[in-house]
Amino acid sequence: MQFADIKNDIAFRKIFGNENRKEILISFLNAVLKLEGTKQISWVEILNPYQLPIVLGAKSTILDVKAKDKAGNEYIIEMQVTDRIGFDKRVVFYTAKNYSSQLNTGENYAQLKPTIFIGILNFTFLEGEHYLSKHLILDIETQEHKLKDLDFNFIELPKFNKKEEELQSLVEKWVYFIKNAENLQVIPANVDDEGLKFAYVEADRHLWNKNDLEAYSYARMRETDEMTREMFVVEKTKYQRNIEIATSMIDNHEPDEKIVLYSGLTLAQIEELRTKLNQ
Repeated sequence: MQFADIKNDIAFRKIFGNENRKEILISFLNAVLKLEGTKQISWVEILNPYQLPIVLGAKSTILDVKAKDKAGNEYIIEMQVTDRIGFDKRVVFYTAKNYSSQLNTGENYAQLKPTIFIGILNFTFLEGEHYLSKHLILDIETQEHKLKDLDFNFIELPKFNKKEEELQSLVEKWVYFIKNAENLQVIPANVDDEGLKFAYVEADRHLWNKNDLEAYSYARMRETDEMTREMFVVEKTKYQRNIEIATSMIDNHEPDEKIVLYSGLTLAQIEELRTKLNQ
């Protein structure tokens, strides 16, 4: 078997947005949200099923995977590879927008159903060591959970370091799959959940058609390009900040050794900057 990188845009949507294998998404939701017994999800409607981008290499029209259960609860499952500026605000905005879009003008607020966001992050986002966290709107003093319709869940992949033989719960096996599938050759022996088994099968690139494989490759190239651009922006921003620090210290007649220490610039860069400032 040759499993895809689940963090890849195409692979992620192909697996979790698969209308023919809804068991995959149902199993994942029940595991992450820790739903048991009568509270378990038994049926979902995938609101934006997987489809190839119209033009290979172009950004897919599907931003994530959205689903609705029998009770009308809506779920947003998103894969985020890099920590982008404003990510926390976008999550709240996007979830709230999805929640409010349930109603048309003049309809009753009582018709609104909860919206549950699940973010799978390939970076560290929150403090603490737990890879799985749940965020609710609570009263600070009493911890009363009265505002129940917005629910945020985050899976931080860098914090999950369990090995195959250490996996016990279903959620651990799911996170292991998302983080490590591309480096595996066979389905782990401890996988006994039907939905997760189907996920491994769907992730096997040997079973994909030519169009899916091409889209997968293009998505990998695009993700690499985006990460490179983001790194360039970060470095440029850092350099501009260093220039501002050095400029302020030069104006205050600080010694070059001190400017080097605080700005991170070299002596040659400082001298060049001083020349420009004196022109």
